[in-house]
Amino acid sequence: MSNDTESLVITASGEDKIGLVEGFTRRISESGCNIEESRMAALGGRFALLMRVSGSWDSLAKLEARMPSIAEELGLSITQQRTRPARPEKPLIPYTVEVAALDQPGIVNSLANFFARLHINIEALDTETYPAPHTGAPMFAVHMTVGIPADAHIATLRGDFLDYCDDQNLDATFEPVRM
Repeated sequence: MSNDTESLVITASGEDKIGLVEGFTRRISESGCNIEESRMAALGGRFALLMRVSGSWDSLAKLEARMPSIAEELGLSITQQRTRPARPEKPLIPYTVEVAALDQPGIVNSLANFFARLHINIEALDTETYPAPHTGAPMFAVHMTVGIPADAHIATLRGDFLDYCDDQNLDATFEPVRM
């Protein structure tokens, strides 16, 4: 897809049920659009989707016009918005951040605050809770991808981040994304 091409960002949620992804993606394909990026998950009996689709102007318009009926047929709440790919002001290096800790409120906000203060964008973030092996203690894990400005001093940033995590009693890694 060309960087100047418009695309459609879609968010949808509803009751999780078998065939929901097939039904939704079939309607996108029938409209002549292509799924460029997507995140889908079942969370607590609910289905959530975030997706960016591309296509010709008329294909996107056809899909937009069909959205109300798709929402009704599949039992989804859907929002949509036209967009263009973002162009960063300066080159960014993708880094992966992994954090594990005893589950407690505020971990995600605290991590987000750390990166926001340094003007580092969180590009993707996933969390989960799970019982610790052997003890069953409630654990919390965060996986995120951040965009580090290419002119940042990585060793200092990594050291500051790991010091911050030590202060917060978080076990963490901070590594470049490996393709």
